[in-house]
Amino acid sequence: MKGKLYVVATPIGNLDDISFRAVETLKQVDFILCEDTRVTSKLLNNYKIRNELVSFNAKSETRKIQTVIERLLKGVTCALVSDAGTPTISDPGIRLVNEAIKNNIEVLGVPGANAAILALSISGLPTDSFVFEGFLPQKKGRQKKLKELALEVRTIVLYESVYRIEKLLNELNEYMSDRFIVVHRELTKKFEEAWRGFPQQILNDLPSKTVKGEFVVVIAPKNWKI
Repeated sequence: MKGKLYVVATPIGNLDDISFRAVETLKQVDFILCEDTRVTSKLLNNYKIRNELVSFNAKSETRKIQTVIERLLKGVTCALVSDAGTPTISDPGIRLVNEAIKNNIEVLGVPGANAAILALSISGLPTDSFVFEGFLPQKKGRQKKLKELALEVRTIVLYESVYRIEKLLNELNEYMSDRFIVVHRELTKKFEEAWRGFPQQILNDLPSKTVKGEFVVVIAPKNWKI
């Protein structure tokens, strides 16, 4: 009998944001694939989960997929997690999921936290139709993508790192200066913050407060008025 692959969502910050089912799944599977064993160990230790951890990140995914598939074909069970949130969403793992499906291995999802959906739900911007772009290209294709998004009539959700958030805001001020945006920092964590306004307004306030963290930027649809 073939094993099963569980795609398990983990907290994006606050360790209490994990489901009972996720904890039980992580306890019961034969091994856990994670981006960084040090990060996932903190979560597992918090819930007294003792299990085999295997590093599985963007650099090693291609090299390790076949080994994982071979183990699953022998009947073992595996959980795939990311450092935070829902795996495969702007994170490694989708190629593993595809390979498991090709081999008729059952893939089951254990839902939970997702930074994009959380940011959208508390942004106050339209949620009936939206587009998720994840991280924009760092160099090649970035300006082209921004020009395309400037014409978008749906709410836009982006991820950005602390190293490029000011650059992104300057670009939004250039291409979408009239679009209302919400910038979330460190969602669910102790120093969670949100800024609401137009790009230039947020640029005036954000740099002095930016120390660290991950950002989710929610951009209002074209022609939307507050």
